[in-house]
Amino acid sequence: MAAVGTWSFSLPAVEKMRYLIVQGQHSTDCVEQAMADIENDRETGRFVVGRGGYPNSEGLVECDAALMEGIAGRFGAVAALQGVGTPVRVARRVMEQSCHSLLVGEGALAFALEQGFTVEDNESMLAPETARAYQDFLEKKKSLSGHDTLGLIALDLQGNITVGVSTSGAPFKSPGRVGDSPLPGCGLYADVMVGAATATGDGDKIMCHCPSFHAVQLMKQGLSPAEACQTVLSDIARRVGTEKLFEMGLVAMNMKGEVGAASSVKFPYTFWRNGRETVEQHVQLPTSLQTAGGSFE
Repeated sequence: MAAVGTWSFSLPAVEKMRYLIVQGQHSTDCVEQAMADIENDRETGRFVVGRGGYPNSEGLVECDAALMEGIAGRFGAVAALQGVGTPVRVARRVMEQSCHSLLVGEGALAFALEQGFTVEDNESMLAPETARAYQDFLEKKKSLSGHDTLGLIALDLQGNITVGVSTSGAPFKSPGRVGDSPLPGCGLYADVMVGAATATGDGDKIMCHCPSFHAVQLMKQGLSPAEACQTVLSDIARRVGTEKLFEMGLVAMNMKGEVGAASSVKFPYTFWRNGRETVEQHVQLPTSLQTAGGSFE
């Protein structure tokens, strides 16, 4: 049993997952409930997640979210979805109720309505802080580079593993822009025989490298989560050049509940494993391309 979340603001989500895992809940329920709490909180919108997130260049909040279980074919995602404060819940319905795996824009909105979700106006999706930032963008052409997003992984009592990702996307992005977060293998990947991984950072660059899939495949070959994440980061740096390495954090968990990470930036993540009384925070410093990433075992 274990749980992990990207960035410091994931602490309450990992605490929620810990509680639900101990209660015997399925890993997907744990991820969905914990993620929805963060998504629907305007205070955490500034971390580029859900309600209160930064709008696109036209002032509209468009959210991406995805869930992937370790069982083959169990994936659902939405992208560029407007007006729903908990997009991860829509992503789960896509996984369970749709013949498709990824719905975007107007199609995602129509599906959400069909499934009974309440769609709100854009004003209720903004927070005062992000609305002011948008005005600064319009008046001063002041852009932001937030790439936080939220990634969660839960390993439950029954040995199920689920990973989820949610983001409102790059601040003031072009309408319809989708980053790595809701794309399988890019922002998230899971295999019940191996483990799961999730990435965060510059989604336009991350999606070109499928780091989550790569990390899981390396764990399948016998690498620890930390070694797998480090190898992925080193491989990307080799291909793009160290001086051009973009912002990325990668965290992985194997089926033993061991967790490791690697990052090109200072990257805090929160972690809990069975036998520990509290959720812990670890700060992964920018990883040397010659040394292993940090890990919890």
